[in-house]
Amino acid sequence: MDRRKFHGAITALVTPFSATDPGGSASGGTDSSIDETAYKRFIEWQIAQGIHGVVPCGTTGESPTLSEKEHERIIQICVETVAKRIPVIAGTGSNSTAEAVHMTQHAAKVGADAALVVTPYYNKPTPKGIYLHYKAISECADIPIILYNIAGRTGKNIEPDLMAKLAGIKNIIGVKEASGNLDQMRKIRELCPKDFLLISGDDGLTLPILSMGGVGVISVASNIVPKDVAELVNAFSKGDKSKAEAINAKLLPLIEALFIETNPIPVKTAAALMGLCSSRMRLPMCEMEEANLAKLKQAMRNYGLLK
Repeated sequence: MDRRKFHGAITALVTPFSATDPGGSASGGTDSSIDETAYKRFIEWQIAQGIHGVVPCGTTGESPTLSEKEHERIIQICVETVAKRIPVIAGTGSNSTAEAVHMTQHAAKVGADAALVVTPYYNKPTPKGIYLHYKAISECADIPIILYNIAGRTGKNIEPDLMAKLAGIKNIIGVKEASGNLDQMRKIRELCPKDFLLISGDDGLTLPILSMGGVGVISVASNIVPKDVAELVNAFSKGDKSKAEAINAKLLPLIEALFIETNPIPVKTAAALMGLCSSRMRLPMCEMEEANLAKLKQAMRNYGLLK
């Protein structure tokens, strides 16, 4: 299993919805709700901008509001559009182990390169339950698995000792760390095998995580500035730390604006302002507050994304 390809700037893709999307319907929408043309065009733009990988059906892609059929279709579209040019890491997590198993099996079947699996949310399992959850998923399909540790959304943190235990499962190859705790990440680096991938889950912490041995970032910001996020990682990997620091300094005010409200509200709004996709979101995600929208637009102007 070649882990080296899961490096660099990896975009957690937004999901474009069509103007006819029913939004908060109990069914989660219909097949025609996904703007497939816009999605394919967006993926092509990401690749042309030099991005190193993509994640369909993550939180940024509004996965909690997707029906099972939509989830499967989006991953399939992404895999087919990318056509092995860059890695596709499919979001397949759920707080139901059976559902996560099903989605991971589907991702493997359609040719995704890896699966990104979030810690079970809401039901708050014990460390033993978290281990058994991931073990069951790892045994269900022959596909690399990247853990997603984000206690702010799930209510449970994967502690470093548990991370090390999970790293011993043969196809669990790394973690998207969004704990915001750099000390925890250093501990993970100490306890886990040297080839266990530490991937930033916070745009604002990408540079510090690279400095401690991280291999890249699964990024929200790269939805709208893929070239710059990719260049930051490229510069660091080539030893040009001054260039990486300069790009990071430019990015930070924009990153701050992209998290002024709950992700993916600001980034999808920003993508729409750039003409990349519709701003339509599904409840409970909704339009930005006017004051925050003004701040986002100003940050985009300052960056040069808007006139």
